[in-house]
Amino acid sequence: MLVGSLLVGTLALLALPREEEPQISVPMVDIIVSTKGYRAEDAVELITRPLEDIVKGIDGVEHVYSNTEDDRVLVTARFLVGTDQDTALLRVHEKIRANISDLPYGIPEPLIVGRGINDVAIVAFTLSPRPEAADRWTDNGLRQIAQELQHELMKVDDVGLTYIVGGSPNQIRIEPDPERLALYGVTLSQLVDKLQNANRSLVVGRVMQDNVSSIVVAGETLQGVPDIGLLLLTTRDGRPVYIKDVADVVVGSAETESRAWNLTKTEAGDLHRLPAVTVAIAKRKGANAVVVADELLARLETIGDRLVPAGVDVAVTRNYGATATEKADELLFHLALATVSIVVLITWAIGWREGIVVLVVIPTTILLTLFASWLMGYTINRVSLFALIFSIGILVDDAIIIVENIVRHWHMKGTKDLVSSAVEAVAEVGNPTIIATLTIIVALLPMMFVSGMMGPYMSPIPANASFAMIFSFFVAVIITPWLLFRIARRRFESGGAAGAGEGHDSDSALARLYLRVATPVLTGRRNSKRLLIAVGVATLAVCLLFVTKDVAVKLLPFDNKSELQVVLDMPHGTTLEDTQRVLFAAADKLKGIPELTSIQLYAGTSAPFNFNGLVRHYYLRSGP
Repeated sequence: MLVGSLLVGTLALLALPREEEPQISVPMVDIIVSTKGYRAEDAVELITRPLEDIVKGIDGVEHVYSNTEDDRVLVTARFLVGTDQDTALLRVHEKIRANISDLPYGIPEPLIVGRGINDVAIVAFTLSPRPEAADRWTDNGLRQIAQELQHELMKVDDVGLTYIVGGSPNQIRIEPDPERLALYGVTLSQLVDKLQNANRSLVVGRVMQDNVSSIVVAGETLQGVPDIGLLLLTTRDGRPVYIKDVADVVVGSAETESRAWNLTKTEAGDLHRLPAVTVAIAKRKGANAVVVADELLARLETIGDRLVPAGVDVAVTRNYGATATEKADELLFHLALATVSIVVLITWAIGWREGIVVLVVIPTTILLTLFASWLMGYTINRVSLFALIFSIGILVDDAIIIVENIVRHWHMKGTKDLVSSAVEAVAEVGNPTIIATLTIIVALLPMMFVSGMMGPYMSPIPANASFAMIFSFFVAVIITPWLLFRIARRRFESGGAAGAGEGHDSDSALARLYLRVATPVLTGRRNSKRLLIAVGVATLAVCLLFVTKDVAVKLLPFDNKSELQVVLDMPHGTTLEDTQRVLFAAADKLKGIPELTSIQLYAGTSAPFNFNGLVRHYYLRSGP
């Protein structure tokens, strides 16, 4: 049983995904409607309110938010915490399609986009030119490299949503010339209609000729950029008028609507500005963030020389896998440190043999708890490990009580053999131990039913701590007596330990200390009252520290984050250049921070969003 417990626990420890935070399912579904020609005031009445009414009727929707602008409507449905992401998305699709007649005729079909915790990028690669090669690279060239890199990184197992932030994509632009349009008598609407209907073809049937069946296709397809200029618009004075006659066909990067910069520290302490493009990569649901991040880094190492030119650097600006490993390892270290501290205390207070028993019992209980956590679908994160550290001082109580009572019975065994004495010792404290275990579980379980986001976030604490208490009881009453018998029976069978028991008589240092402190309190009412008054005054004094705010009170300890986001809101209508100047000024204020390694600035677009950005919809932010 001991070996089996250690094996399944070790398997769970290796298989459990490691993450920074508990995975909370907070499905948020965006309904985006393109309302070309509608002013915001009209769109609110005709589109936004009907959509809100439709969405509010969906089962599981907790809140509905909307944002209406000229030519666009956004309605967001936030579901109850714990709702499955796919289920939420399916409900919205079905409800919208069933009530599409409530929306004005002629508007495009709403675009429904679902976002969840698994869409938060765990790794971000930022591409920027080296200082000596900065003149040779534009954000358009960087984006083309990023697209190739994104395609290759998508081949890694368990990769989820990927997207590129920054850079100008390639674009084919048709730039009409008003003078030439007037010269040839071509209207702008004619030009637009021709371009919209170009590059379209459809199968209209088949034709038989010479015993061969051929497909008949109507329409035309463009074979290249020159074909755009050769599209026929009309005729003028008996000669054809092509698009190239009234407009210029330009191939290149899109017009700059956003910019991204990577700022690195120089030896003099200044910030060097370089254009940048970021590739953000998320993982799939249930995947191990640490494993996915490591595989992405390994894949980048493999393909980097082939895809990334010599004058371009790729910096890892986000790696939640590394931070999750660091925090998990730190908490596991403190868990081991707490275990060693308890073992040292037991060895000093009771005996080294009993210390060995506790040394085996505590890891066994913890490993079994991790196995239960694996079965329940939890991950290794700072909250679940905090639950184990929090409960380690409690779960060892059962083993200490059993060990102490067995050793006491063996010291006064009389005519009974060691096995019978051990059974009698376990039975003697069995009922109180069960009651104590159940009391702690009952005190912890209500935390499982906290509403809102904090319920799933904090649920690993009552779940893991409760299972730790249950396993600690069974380990204490089953494995502990057997293990103690195997280790310490020779000492007690020889009779050399009879009457002298390593901390079980009044001659031990621990017993003498206890008697010296407890005797005055228990023998006189005056001393007892003084003790109660002293404890009461000390309790009030400690509580006053919260009132005076000398001791800060918060739900979770301060976290050591590897990144910090600052979101800048500029007045409506601000130009991209003005926004960029303010960002540069803010960066200059931060350059004196010793821990600063680099800064990424995003103007006119959003940075790769984190969980906070997911809830606040930062990924929809656009415009300078």
